[in-house]
Amino acid sequence: MPHPRPLATTLLAQAPTGPDGLTATVPRQLVHRASVAETLLIGGSRTAGDRFTILAQWPRAHQLHVSPDRSAYEPLLVAETVRQAGALLAHTAYDVPLGHQFVLRELRLTTRPERLAVGLAPAEPVLHVTVRDLDLRGGRPAGFSYDADIRLDGESVATAHISATWTSAAVYRRLRGGRTADTVSALPVPPGLAPAEVDRALPPDVVLAPTDHPDRWQLRVDTAHAVFFDHPLDHVPGMLLLEAVRQAVRARTSDDGRVPVSFYGAFHQYAELDRPTWIEAFDKQGEHGTDVQVLGQQGDSTVFECAVGIARR
Repeated sequence: MPHPRPLATTLLAQAPTGPDGLTATVPRQLVHRASVAETLLIGGSRTAGDRFTILAQWPRAHQLHVSPDRSAYEPLLVAETVRQAGALLAHTAYDVPLGHQFVLRELRLTTRPERLAVGLAPAEPVLHVTVRDLDLRGGRPAGFSYDADIRLDGESVATAHISATWTSAAVYRRLRGGRTADTVSALPVPPGLAPAEVDRALPPDVVLAPTDHPDRWQLRVDTAHAVFFDHPLDHVPGMLLLEAVRQAVRARTSDDGRVPVSFYGAFHQYAELDRPTWIEAFDKQGEHGTDVQVLGQQGDSTVFECAVGIARR
């Protein structure tokens, strides 16, 4: 594996700090966000070879990623932070051009919810990231996997593993056969579950619609949602699929106080905006010690599958 090039100045290792020690976020384009408010990373540096330290900040309140009572950070906030770290490193340490399309292949996340309490100031997690399995095609990186240990005040609060690939805009256009955010429209959004059933405060944040089966739902794809669709997309984003997993588990466990704490997801193909996506959940004690299996299907194809570990709150 070749050495990564020196980190670009956009990683803000030398960024000036204010009187309270605060720094600006990294440029939003480097984490594939349009909104600065949804940009969670504030800096980082290479520590050795393919090892990096990434700095982040978590808000005390968030539409999705903080519990409705604002007492705890949600596991998917950790997932989004780790996702952003991978995009940042790809662009700044491995010379992946801006404009390349990223594809999430696998995500494993284990959190320690007792250590994810919201404090009196925004949390500032530190991610210790190790890049592995760099995929070279024609001498250029085309994908990688990486591990992350997420720490708050020196204590590990979560661990994660992500595998992702990327491709140029031109190749992506050919792969998508002309499907773009301008040419593909999402299906009408069906009425959702009651927010309390999925531990959400607001109806627009509910991503599941009921069906005639208690453990099967239709995915609600609202392209006007400011977090899931921070910018126009031609497919359903991975973070929306993970939120569907979270809500499916909450819908099944809301009566017994159990909550999802770990996710092991594999993403097999794009979830198309103009086709219904069906979410199914069932009990399954698997090799990863998980308690619920969630599948996402379009037609006869499984778009993604995710094993979820649950624990009592």
